Amino acid sequence: MPITFTSRDFNRDPGSIKRATLSGPVFITDRNKLSLVVLSIKDYERLAGISTSLLDVLMPDDDHDFEPPKARIGARPAELD
Repeated sequence: MPITFTSRDFNRDPGSIKRATLSGPVFITDRNKLSLVVLSIKDYERLAGISTSLLDVLMPDDDHDFEPPKARIGARPAELD
């Protein structure tokens, strides 16, 4: 049985709708007609065919070459004033 909330419920208590998405899609009605569907991100990615790995998040496919300059560490004579 689908979970359904009214648009009034959607505006008054979005937290309950967020919790309800853990059980599946949540339908929102406006004047007794279906108007929205709220999904968890996991369900959305599954339906959209999106597979995201941690590597994709941390290292996106951007061609930004970053080469920091090498540190120059050397000995200096002591200043004895």
